[in-house]
Amino acid sequence: MTSPPAGGAERLPPLCGDLNMRIDRHGTWYYQGSPIGRMALVKLFSTVLRRDDAGDYWLTTPVENGRIVVEDAPFMAIEALIEGVGRERIVKLRTNVDDMITLDADHALRVVYDAQSQEPRPYVRVRANLEARVARAVYYHLVELGEPADDDSNVFGLWSCGQFFVLGRV
Repeated sequence: MTSPPAGGAERLPPLCGDLNMRIDRHGTWYYQGSPIGRMALVKLFSTVLRRDDAGDYWLTTPVENGRIVVEDAPFMAIEALIEGVGRERIVKLRTNVDDMITLDADHALRVVYDAQSQEPRPYVRVRANLEARVARAVYYHLVELGEPADDDSNVFGLWSCGQFFVLGRV
């Protein structure tokens, strides 16, 4: 990992290697194999989490920079808050670290399909290169609100902030 180039870009703090931390596919944070039980500490760590262009995850403070392992996505979207209907609908998702994300052009929903099971795995952009995986119950709640696209493309999706987000095919 190298620091960004000079000329206005910030330099990263010294590399301190792997931190023996991981985030499992359910959004649970671990240190040296044990779950981190203090939610305040997890929330603090989540504010200094970043992902580089190579896909590596880092906890970056002003004084150190250490790599961590993320099994899927670092956050989980665990609740949906819905306001309005149709094209006027606003969908907000709350993560397991209490971030509120409004589905919009900057915080897009995307759905990938498991290669073997073909089950949907939905994600929403939280910030920069970080995503939250949308919990299954939340995804099904969004599907209940979904509707066919206007263009006869057999696409099924959901409106939020004037944007149409594809949930799947009909």
